[in-house]
Amino acid sequence: MTTELGERGDFADFDALMHDAARAPEGLADVDPRRRRRRRWIGWTIAAVILALVVGTPSAYVTWALTAPLPTPEATFTEPAVTVPAAAALTLPAQGSSAISVAGADEYLGAEAAGIWATSGPQDPAPMASITKLITALVVLDAHPLTGPEDQGPTLWFDDADEDLYDAYYVQDVTIARMPAGSSMSLRGALATMLIPSASNYADVISTWAFGSRSSFVSAARTWLDAHGLAGTTVVDPTGISSRNTSTPADLIALGRIAAANPDIVAIVGTRSATIGSAGTVHNTNGLLGTAGVTGMKTGNLGAGTFAFLYTSRLDVGVGTPLTVIGVMLGGESRDAVNGDVLRLLGSIQQGFHDVPLVTAGQDVGEYTTVWGAQARMAVASGADIRTWSDTPITVTSDIRVPETYEDGEVIGSITWTAGPRTASVDVVIEGDIEPPTEWWRLTHPSELGG
Repeated sequence: MTTELGERGDFADFDALMHDAARAPEGLADVDPRRRRRRRWIGWTIAAVILALVVGTPSAYVTWALTAPLPTPEATFTEPAVTVPAAAALTLPAQGSSAISVAGADEYLGAEAAGIWATSGPQDPAPMASITKLITALVVLDAHPLTGPEDQGPTLWFDDADEDLYDAYYVQDVTIARMPAGSSMSLRGALATMLIPSASNYADVISTWAFGSRSSFVSAARTWLDAHGLAGTTVVDPTGISSRNTSTPADLIALGRIAAANPDIVAIVGTRSATIGSAGTVHNTNGLLGTAGVTGMKTGNLGAGTFAFLYTSRLDVGVGTPLTVIGVMLGGESRDAVNGDVLRLLGSIQQGFHDVPLVTAGQDVGEYTTVWGAQARMAVASGADIRTWSDTPITVTSDIRVPETYEDGEVIGSITWTAGPRTASVDVVIEGDIEPPTEWWRLTHPSELGG
């Protein structure tokens, strides 16, 4: 054993120690010879003890040094920082008045969003134009309900007086559809002709058929509005031609919810075009159907500055089930202006939901270091991002455990981020092996062993 260690040349310091211990310390030439001999004896004694420990009893020391537990590698870990985006801004219409309700995102937007989330412009009653026809349909169906999608309802027969309405409304320059005397149509078909192309003569005929007269319909409509808490809404005719048919944005949001809960209404207002008996092929006045998730409901206008739109949308924002949006605009300058405002508002909601980057694959989050000089990195095994709304706070938690092998690829824990109702997690792994120390390091570093 002595020969092997000597051949490694690593006892140069030991020889020097013995030499230094044997010679008189520098500057002591004039010291008493007996004192010099005593110092020399102490130095040789120390060297002899060290030699006895290392060389003289090799079996005990070597066995201990080669088997003693190693100090645990020192770990440093830092949770990765996340930059939260700036708050989102809704692009609300600058013209007229508006309101919007968004359901299905309470965890992001707050429960109040499912009521009325945002408004713009005056919220007082304003002309609702042909949105009135949606009330007409609901009041009629309340008195004459359809039992399912296959139920066409009772048959309406048109007479000369009904045919004359075509001409009466024609001269008022409003939307109409043919109803020749002697022809007939199911209630479902007549409602579709009233709502899809917004035929005013059909609104008049249907309401009179259902309640006997226009005045009786108006009375029934008032009762229905009161029953549904729509105190801010006034109906004076079934068509919406009169500017005295008014409502508030809040009432129309509530009306949208009622209509959206009626499958017969939903099916009709979501139809782009249809061929319906004597009315022929009709086209929906809602040009946004299918765009930005728009599914309905009713447009209206009495000329410039009175364009109205009550709309619904199943808006996909990448968080699972699309959001349920009900919105309304009143007092728009034109149909194109209203449609543009609606698309910008819905687009701003979609853009407010974004993927926030959290980490990239292989990103360092810490390291392990040892007293014998070995090192290994802590890194995330994969990249991650999280879908969230606006500037929703993002919290991070980590669970890092003591490795078992300290080998490359060993999973040593995880990091989890939470934003609203969503979470994202990645594994943390070791990159690079922590090699054990050499036998020589163990033999020459007794003080570090067992730490």
